[in-house]
Amino acid sequence: MDDLKFGTRNKRGDWAPDKPVETAPLFAFPPRLMAILKWLPHYFFPWNAIFAASAVAYWAWVIPSVETMRTLGFGWIAWLYGMNATCVLLFYGAFEVHLYVLKRQENRFKYNGKFPAEQKNKAFWFENQNIDNMLRTFLSGVTIWTAIEAAMLWAYANGYAPWLSLAEHPWTLALVALIVPIIHEFHFFCVHRLIHTPFLYKWVHSVHHNSVNPSPWSSLSMHPVEHLLYLGTAFYHLILPSNPVLMLYQLHYAGFGAIPGHVGFDKVEIGDDKLIDSHAYAHYLHHKYFEVNYGDALIPLDRWFGTWHDGSPEGEARMQERYRRRKEKLAARKAGLERNGAAE
Repeated sequence: MDDLKFGTRNKRGDWAPDKPVETAPLFAFPPRLMAILKWLPHYFFPWNAIFAASAVAYWAWVIPSVETMRTLGFGWIAWLYGMNATCVLLFYGAFEVHLYVLKRQENRFKYNGKFPAEQKNKAFWFENQNIDNMLRTFLSGVTIWTAIEAAMLWAYANGYAPWLSLAEHPWTLALVALIVPIIHEFHFFCVHRLIHTPFLYKWVHSVHHNSVNPSPWSSLSMHPVEHLLYLGTAFYHLILPSNPVLMLYQLHYAGFGAIPGHVGFDKVEIGDDKLIDSHAYAHYLHHKYFEVNYGDALIPLDRWFGTWHDGSPEGEARMQERYRRRKEKLAARKAGLERNGAAE
């Protein structure tokens, strides 16, 4: 597969797509009906369909009986942790082995031409990004994931969360299922902006941003506080007219859905002639520049708040102009403080 048909590679080996990133047409005004219809298949396939199917499979084969979940118990919660850890290992590991261990597509479509294993960095435990990222994923990420999952299932089992049956409320549940990704996007943007405030960035979010060159195991490599905030998207279902399957879909969308944005490749090659888009470029640019693309382009929140970078020269110019204005503002503030100090 020739990735230069889809983008360009610089002298350092970094690849970038030819076309700038576009936000989804869902919230465009005036409405663009044909654009929405053309975009809809990408909304469902492949990622959303995978996460929805995983939620259904969990409910069918993993989740204990309602009677069991009415009482919090070590046994069934440990079972959930084991299954979550196993599924994360298999799902994340499949991308890691395919793209980073066996390097089956070498650096084709890879945003950063270097592989994390090639570089040691003291920011990571054992100076190794993969070891650090994996330990944080399983020690904190899967643990908090399981705690939230168990708490929500206990709430459903005891009647503390609205549980609608599919037979009686098919259209309500269908609507909630459709907006699960939108709920995630809104929640992720708000939480992400919060943890980019100076104090929380320094003590919390910087852990995730150590992975400037993200790879699959970077997906859930976070500080425990960020894990709680990020995976807390499931708590919306305490008030939404929903059910446990849709809550699991919401949680899987966050947990397993972190992979596409951190896979490090724009496209994953399947066989000799098939490609799956990761839609990762917007989030890769966030890891590269830190202060752009706080959302994932489903809702154009970054456009509305002036932090959108689509990877184009125009996007780069907007970012640099924003940096320049902020630098001037800080310089003016510093000069004002110095004048006030001299006057005293």
